[in-house]
Amino acid sequence: MAGFKTLDDLGDVTGKVALVRVDLNLPMKDGSATDVTRVEAAKPTILELSEKGAKVILLAHFGRPKGARSSVLSTSMVQGDVERVLGKEIMFIPEVAGPVAAQAIGILSAGDIGLMDNVRFWPGEEANDAEFAKAIAANADFYVNDAFSAAHRAHATTEGLAHVLPAYAGRAMEKELKALDAALGTPQPPVAAVVGGAKVSTKLAVLENLVGKVQHLIIGGGMANTFLAAKGVDVGKSLCEHDLTDTANAIMARADESGCTVHLPYDVVVAKEFAANPPSLRTCNVHEVAADEMILDVGPLATEALGDVLKTCATLVWNGPMGAFETPPFDAATVALARMAAALTQEGSLISVAGGGDTVAALAHAGVTDDVTYISTAGGAFLEWMEGKELPGVAALSK
Repeated sequence: MAGFKTLDDLGDVTGKVALVRVDLNLPMKDGSATDVTRVEAAKPTILELSEKGAKVILLAHFGRPKGARSSVLSTSMVQGDVERVLGKEIMFIPEVAGPVAAQAIGILSAGDIGLMDNVRFWPGEEANDAEFAKAIAANADFYVNDAFSAAHRAHATTEGLAHVLPAYAGRAMEKELKALDAALGTPQPPVAAVVGGAKVSTKLAVLENLVGKVQHLIIGGGMANTFLAAKGVDVGKSLCEHDLTDTANAIMARADESGCTVHLPYDVVVAKEFAANPPSLRTCNVHEVAADEMILDVGPLATEALGDVLKTCATLVWNGPMGAFETPPFDAATVALARMAAALTQEGSLISVAGGGDTVAALAHAGVTDDVTYISTAGGAFLEWMEGKELPGVAALSK
């Protein structure tokens, strides 16, 4: 990962105008946010710039207005939530460029914070229109990107502005990039990757990238069934993509060539129906799954063995649960492995980086959110990074 400038590289910013791209795409119910994690993430950057005397102008998208104004998708909907988290009043600015924006910024004093309207109200945002980026930049002195979750999009406010203003990574972006670099950029070997989830098809590019980069690939969730089927195991009526068994075999062959061990469960938890604590619940060897049974979690022996694998590793990257963790007792393997990873991280022998919606929920369910090295809340951006793709918003910062 090429070098990028951070807030530490800023000189005196008193009275200077900072355009700060943040993620305020909050889940809403009855007009207020149900989760302000994304605002909390941006808070250190916003307050640091404000305390240093900059005029802080927040840029964000909210929903998918498709280049047209919509009253229910205005960022004014989240203004109250942002003010609560920051503990400061902010000024709402209904434009992103032009005389109205210039006048509003002129009214602000050093250290004040403004929130511009939804950048996606203008077609130039998603088109990454250079003229649109220049128009926004005309009222500012420098640009800070603190929205890693939008870094996989090449839009005017995530990528375009970095070409027309001095560009810096905000504190949340800086933390994310350092964590990701430690996990897959320049990691301490041996590296283990846990990849779970329902389908191989959604993680194909991830698996193909990882087998060339990690020493241990641990496959869980429904996708493990496809790999087991590829090895000739009868998986009964388990969730399985039988049309992808050739692909699974090709991935295992590539892993062999590059010295990566693929770990699949050898004992599993099965049931005849998918429900909480079903009467038909049992644990068996993978070769003993009956035709009317489905695999719903990794068994205790395999889970313990995977814990032993983690003990030999220096780095772990995790995306996706080991089983159907939302329904007990099919959360057992995910919880056990998460707690093992957390314990190893706490004792200092493992750097653990996890990401993706299901993964964040699974680690919270296991009670280890604060005990792993880093959790990325970015969905699409984290997956594309695991696929080995260059993220436009990140690349623009390091130019």
